[in-house]
Amino acid sequence: MSSESPPTLETAECESLLDILLTSATTANKKRKAVRNHCMALLMLDAGLRVGELVSLRLSDLYFNMLPVKSIFIKSHMTKNKVEHHIPVSHPLSEALSSYLASLSIQTVDPLNFVDFAFQSAKGTLTTRQVERIIRAAGWKALGRPVHPHVLRHTAASRWMRVTNEAVVQRLLGHKYLSSTQIYCHPNSNDLRQAIDKATVQPGQVLSAEQQQPEEPHPPEQQAPRAQPASPFADPSASRW
Repeated sequence: MSSESPPTLETAECESLLDILLTSATTANKKRKAVRNHCMALLMLDAGLRVGELVSLRLSDLYFNMLPVKSIFIKSHMTKNKVEHHIPVSHPLSEALSSYLASLSIQTVDPLNFVDFAFQSAKGTLTTRQVERIIRAAGWKALGRPVHPHVLRHTAASRWMRVTNEAVVQRLLGHKYLSSTQIYCHPNSNDLRQAIDKATVQPGQVLSAEQQQPEEPHPPEQQAPRAQPASPFADPSASRW
């Protein structure tokens, strides 16, 4: 297992990157591209897709009956290791997919409308190099440095590792071997900071010796015997209700 954790983005950096991708457009054509680029970024950041898997997606992989799918099925021919896997779609990703479909102006459920590759330019299907250029450029604008698409996948995997176990993350990423997933077990700078913050004694937390000693237990108080409730049958003339 590698001794170094893969590069990832902080939460604020993810938000800045997504915001730049979606809001920097000015013309109608650029706004359609912005919706497309924002959707592509979320597929890597929320679903952990490799850039090669992203450009292999067809519209039928993302939509059913004009609605975003609940889970994305990555087929073996899309992956570099031939491992099929499913990734549930998050709420933000589902909204991005809906916005992207609306931008395509597809009006009918005709399956022929969904056989094309999902992400295209005016010249044809986007390539991995083109997606890399889009994400790198957004990184420069949002963060002042280039961001490779695989950093978005690393960020998704590291976030998942903090809320579930290695086996689940392995399935989500489509890793053949658990050792490939274990690189995300390394603590990042936030983990180190949280460890220090939790272990540091804050002012007012140090107790005196007297405060640290447990109090003497008090003997139980004598309680008066409880009066028995009167029976509804004590007086034959009394009503039970």
